[in-house]
Amino acid sequence: MSRRLSALIADDEALARHLIRDYLSRHIDIELVAECDNGLQAAKAIAERTPDLVFLDIRMPKLDGLEVLELTGRRSGVIFTTAYDAHALQAFDLHAVDYLLKPFSQTRFDEALHKARSLLGHAASALDTLLQSAPPLKRVLIRDRDQVQILAVESIDYIEAQDDYIAICAGGKVYLKTQSLADIEARLDPQLFVRVHRSYLINLARLQAIERHGRDGHAACLQGGKRIPISRAGYERIRGVI
Repeated sequence: MSRRLSALIADDEALARHLIRDYLSRHIDIELVAECDNGLQAAKAIAERTPDLVFLDIRMPKLDGLEVLELTGRRSGVIFTTAYDAHALQAFDLHAVDYLLKPFSQTRFDEALHKARSLLGHAASALDTLLQSAPPLKRVLIRDRDQVQILAVESIDYIEAQDDYIAICAGGKVYLKTQSLADIEARLDPQLFVRVHRSYLINLARLQAIERHGRDGHAACLQGGKRIPISRAGYERIRGVI
């Protein structure tokens, strides 16, 4: 590439950021535009600066690396840098850009950069699969202007599809998130959340009863009195887990 690439480093360890910064200094075609020491700061910087490359630690305060990807929708130019190998095999098997296990050398770093330059713009499907193959979500992240709402999944009553958004209903409040119902369904524990209708996911912990609705229909009665329509396919799904 003829133009310079922009890069962002997100790591809660100052020494790790310094090492990556030093390794990057030997590549004159790359400009470091931001350094972040926690996931929330990284998500904000990625959204504001849209760097070509992101060097992302997995375990960080406030948000972990996978949560940063979920919140920002970032799917290309990401190189994981971490001391933990829990996701390493997934990353390599799925051909993600790269996964640098600390401590890594300049040579190994340069290999990752070479791969990133080649794959830049073509890594979306691999990272999507990595996110979907991660453990079930324990919290859902919702960006609201300059703030991030963090909802524990157990606090969610139900989720409703609304055009290009989903409405997440929890504790009497409704939070809108730009995501499809199918996407969030793939990330939730299927033993806890069930698709009872093409437009609804419900938290089984909030289910009080299943009522007959009309001649052949059913409805889920949730705590608080909310009734959710259940399709025929949804009725079979819910019968399989309760």
